[in-house]
Amino acid sequence: MTIFRKLIAPLIAAALTGAFLLAGCAGTARPVQREAGRSYELVLLHTNDHHGTVLPANSRGGLAERATFVEQVRAAHSNVLLLDAGDMNTGTALSNMFAAEPDILAYNMMGYDAMAVGNHDVSYGRERFEMQQALADFPIFASNVMDGRNFLGGRQYLVQDFDGFRVGIFALTTIRTREIAGGGTFVAGLNFMREIEAARSAVDLLRNRERVDIVIALTHIGDVRESDAQVRSPDLAAAVPGIDIIVDGHSHTRMAQPLRVGDTLIVSAHERGGIVGKAVISIVDGAIAGFDWEPVEIVGFAPQPQVASMLAPFVAGAEAALSEVVGYAASEFYFGNRLPRYQETAIGNLVSDGLAWFIRDVFNQSIDFAFTNGGNIRAPLPAGNMTRGDILTVLPFENFLYVVSLTGAEIIELFDFIATIPQGAGGFPQFSADVRYTLNIPEGRIEGLTIGDAPVDPSRTYRFATNDFLLSGGDGYVALTRSTEPFSTSMLFSDVVIDYIQSMGGPVVPATDGRMVVIGGAQ
Repeated sequence: MTIFRKLIAPLIAAALTGAFLLAGCAGTARPVQREAGRSYELVLLHTNDHHGTVLPANSRGGLAERATFVEQVRAAHSNVLLLDAGDMNTGTALSNMFAAEPDILAYNMMGYDAMAVGNHDVSYGRERFEMQQALADFPIFASNVMDGRNFLGGRQYLVQDFDGFRVGIFALTTIRTREIAGGGTFVAGLNFMREIEAARSAVDLLRNRERVDIVIALTHIGDVRESDAQVRSPDLAAAVPGIDIIVDGHSHTRMAQPLRVGDTLIVSAHERGGIVGKAVISIVDGAIAGFDWEPVEIVGFAPQPQVASMLAPFVAGAEAALSEVVGYAASEFYFGNRLPRYQETAIGNLVSDGLAWFIRDVFNQSIDFAFTNGGNIRAPLPAGNMTRGDILTVLPFENFLYVVSLTGAEIIELFDFIATIPQGAGGFPQFSADVRYTLNIPEGRIEGLTIGDAPVDPSRTYRFATNDFLLSGGDGYVALTRSTEPFSTSMLFSDVVIDYIQSMGGPVVPATDGRMVVIGGAQ
């Protein structure tokens, strides 16, 4: 079957089996016909947290490359189900620039069967969400979110018949979306039901009304604890009997093997299309008899020609857009000989203050400070017009903005480590204006540290923004690996800084303000 199977296959399937059914429209379904004791096969492919990664990143992923893998699987297996657990939006400049249109068109060509609504999929408001719904040949929905009197995406669940078994799929979106998505009046007007209650309702309908054999929960809830009240995928599995498989997203979890909670198998495929989860499932008498799952890295696959051809105009348009003027610098943001690795700099202040602004003013979250490593900043900004390409030259790495928490005692440990970073090292930090301290290089210590004009309270919890590289312990920041309550904005540093510059609405003046004073060492 070609990659364009969805142009005709759904019409045939609907005519023969009524494969996709809306809640409330199916009535009591007849059971699927099958041979007793015979083993039937379903291949489940799944992705999550794509975040606009149209092209390969560090030789991994890429939509055209993913399409080649999907096409190979379809050629080898008759029954293939292709699902995505949400957050297609918010990521690379290429996808953001075109409101994820190339991403959705590629998903159409690959033949995706369904996608859960992720928190970032509603964060741009109703108009964009409805545009993407109309563009997609597959349902994008949430079984626990009501938009007026209808489920978000127009359905509570979907049902698909295969030879010898029937599969039911429902989708969940974390109710934390109300706090973390933005989306203005659109998100504020949505009614979020508790995930466990919504799942119980969907499972009951799928099992008893639609008489499905296999229930799949397509969830954007994650398995990492972000708040005390959060329902994670293991919590869902423990609380709701009757779910066979949870295909999860939101926490960007990289699994080496499925997680089993009771009778439920939980799988997730990391992030940004670098991995596609593949499960070969054997089904006997309507029950799962075997589940062989692997995370397939999308590395070394040639681009699928038709998908690559579709993407080419978008890529060319993005390249042209790098010349777009995004702001005006009153004078040069001096870089010198990699000065962000040695001292407070105007360019470091611009980046770090921009990170703090984005979390506070765009995501409406309270944080105490923001910081990044000086090695993340690679070039000066010229005086005069600043282009998108200039910003991407300053911040060329695909670093993503995260918000995490540490206790005050751990913050003190963090700054004790910072005192040991030699000038010139990439880990030398640049902080937002909330932080002030003196780095005494001869004594090897931090002095006069304040956050928000107050000394660090060891018993308090501090919330701050930084990048994914440092949170993984990069540049020696081991203290950050103990951070808690992670929240991924899925925004590139470069896009955040562009938004910050554009928000100023006038010339940007390079400035330092004494937030970092260096005693001794190179000046």
